[in-house]
Amino acid sequence: MRIDEIIETSDEPTFSFEFFPPKTDESEVLLHEALETLREMQPSFVSVTYGAGGSSRDRTINVVRNLRVEHGLEAMAHLTCVGATKDEIRTVLSQMRDAGIDNVLALRGDPPGGEEKFSPTPGGFGSSPELTALIAEEFPFAVGGAAYPEPHPDARHDDDDVQTAKAKVEAGAKFLITQIFYDNADYFSFVNRLRDEGIDVPVIPGLMPITSIGQSRGFLKKIGARIPEGYRRELDAREDDPDAIKSLGISYATLQAAELLAQGAPGIHFITMNRSPATRAILSTLRLHRPWERTPEAPAGPQGVAAQA
Repeated sequence: MRIDEIIETSDEPTFSFEFFPPKTDESEVLLHEALETLREMQPSFVSVTYGAGGSSRDRTINVVRNLRVEHGLEAMAHLTCVGATKDEIRTVLSQMRDAGIDNVLALRGDPPGGEEKFSPTPGGFGSSPELTALIAEEFPFAVGGAAYPEPHPDARHDDDDVQTAKAKVEAGAKFLITQIFYDNADYFSFVNRLRDEGIDVPVIPGLMPITSIGQSRGFLKKIGARIPEGYRRELDAREDDPDAIKSLGISYATLQAAELLAQGAPGIHFITMNRSPATRAILSTLRLHRPWERTPEAPAGPQGVAAQA
């Protein structure tokens, strides 16, 4: 089923999970363990990432196919412009269509390892709106796009991320999923600016709880996700207590998601890192308290914490 139809027909917010294709036998075991656990949470859909340079292209298609056939989950394949010509991308899209995939997340993609700047492959696409247009014009998929509440590392000016998201929608994207962020004010501001531009597609927040100091200082720095000062201070105070960091991260993400849903976000897209405990704890709490059925007079979650820091 198409994700845009899932969002449109759902009586409640959508909850979705993001996985990456396993590269080793050990990581494959972790993925299947996470899938077995998270499948019980009945996600609206799941997505599978795509390696730089197409390094995991075949694995992505196989994982998405297995998610549909073996696990009964609606799955979306990520697709990037990196390392492929337009004709090669058409071939990949044909393989996805033949595999029964209905949804594709069209991305520009990060530069291959060792390269600082994105450079189009000769004969390939130079941007995600171009890729989106090809998919929308030539294939039957529901196309999604990425959005950046905080500035993308390659943003040329303050309004660049809004204009790029607008270009994706005009090219055929039916929904947007954001990059990870930790201050809800960034999300609300970004969505308001999109609405001012006449863009009304669903914008699903992408969230990932911080469960280790290494994660916050490594991966999040790499993708440019800003950790609000107050949250950073509390994480640093627990540097020598991994369990306390994990507990704080899950609590913060739960409050963050609750505020987003209470203020009208259409769902939450959990970046799982192929593990289940944190996502399961957060989603279980949200479904128990159902914040989307309440409208608080003033934000009281992580946005407020950040503002006080």
